[in-house]
Amino acid sequence: QVQLVESGGGLVQAGGSLRLSCAASGRTFKSYQMAWFRQAPGKEREFVALINWSSGATNYADSVKGRFTISRDNVKNTYLQMNALKPEDTAIYYCANKVRPGESWNYWGQGTQVTVSS
Repeated sequence: QVQLVESGGGLVQAGGSLRLSCAASGRTFKSYQMAWFRQAPGKEREFVALINWSSGATNYADSVKGRFTISRDNVKNTYLQMNALKPEDTAIYYCANKVRPGESWNYWGQGTQVTVSS
């Protein structure tokens, strides 16, 4: 079984930065892509960013382009560097793992809260 654990959330003022981490564990961990999603109160969960595990290619939601950077290390960790944060970035942030192309997201973390004050 694969487990994803997010960390690094917190309270920050507008314009500030946070770095989220997603630690994967499990003997069967395999990754085609890793991604970050977020869900604000009263809203549906939305895509934020993804990274192709083998090539490192990335993709971002328009709302975070130029401010957020997704990366991964050579082990099992994925990161989301968030700069120039805005109050509208306030949400619970989740990491997700896709094992193979064409599949839906196979595993999800429990989420970490990010709150941006104005």
